[in-house]
Amino acid sequence: MSHQPVLPPAFFDRPVLEVCPELLGHFLVTRLEGRIVRAEVLEIEAYDGQEDLACHASRGRTPRNAAMFGPAGCWYVYLCYGIHWLLNIVTGPVGYPAAILIRGVGSYHGPGILTRELKIDKRFNALPSGRSTGLWLERNPNRPESPVYETTQRIGVDYAGEWADNPYRFVKK
Repeated sequence: MSHQPVLPPAFFDRPVLEVCPELLGHFLVTRLEGRIVRAEVLEIEAYDGQEDLACHASRGRTPRNAAMFGPAGCWYVYLCYGIHWLLNIVTGPVGYPAAILIRGVGSYHGPGILTRELKIDKRFNALPSGRSTGLWLERNPNRPESPVYETTQRIGVDYAGEWADNPYRFVKK
């Protein structure tokens, strides 16, 4: 497959729940060991600002979550449980902490599995999604205009009270 347009920052500079269904079906692309690896985005979760008790920003800005407050279209990569790097793309305006956790792409199911297999780690944190950084989101020319998906509760956020019940997980069918 030839290069397709990279999803521009403007694509992500909108409310996270608006971006989520439109991101499904596009490609996460990386350079891995001298080759381009392209995998369809199949499962994601939204984290929406300081009021969202499941969001890392719910307790304010910290060195760990600072990338969430940055420009739309940048990566937020953090270490979970001290062993798994998790990949997020920042959405919305600068200063408003919102991001989309990428949970599954192609044959990689699980956010820690996809980062391990695609060798994604903290070196991408706060960098823009783009070919120049080696990790980007790219248009899928064969993606239906309105892909079929379902929403469910997010995984592993029971601590977030009523926010745990929100249907912020998007899964392409």
